[in-house]
Amino acid sequence: MDAKIVEHLIPNHKSESGSQYFYTDKGMYRLSNHWGRLANSKWRLVAFETESISKTKLGFAKWEDFYPDNDFENLYYLEANFEKQTVTYQHKNNPNFDKKSVLRNSLETAKKIKQARNILTLTNWAKHFNNNDINELRKNIVNELIFSNKTLEDIKRNLS
Repeated sequence: MDAKIVEHLIPNHKSESGSQYFYTDKGMYRLSNHWGRLANSKWRLVAFETESISKTKLGFAKWEDFYPDNDFENLYYLEANFEKQTVTYQHKNNPNFDKKSVLRNSLETAKKIKQARNILTLTNWAKHFNNNDINELRKNIVNELIFSNKTLEDIKRNLS
């Protein structure tokens, strides 16, 4: 999205970190050089390029696309992409939610994401298992993190 869309508009809000917000009848534009969680909102760019994290980008969200967010409700679930070795969170109001993944609050979601990313990217934990296929082991563990309330320790113990 080209920043020229908002160059003639006066921002409705400027954050301390420099993000600018422009409100329209249909939604909100955000012009920023950083993306992710911000106060009570979590912004995610579609087709986000990691090599351009520091460059300013313009995002747009329709008013009806904003989902509720707080730290105490179980609003989030995890999704894994085993080919890319990534784990991300989604909101329960996402139309793609299959209702099989466990819903968690923000803190629990962040903890499970960190654990799953470590399983997907590190190898030192795998030396304790008698399994020659680390990718299959990774998939089993991450799926248990996504689809159950078991702790990582319990999951590993049951796989030994």
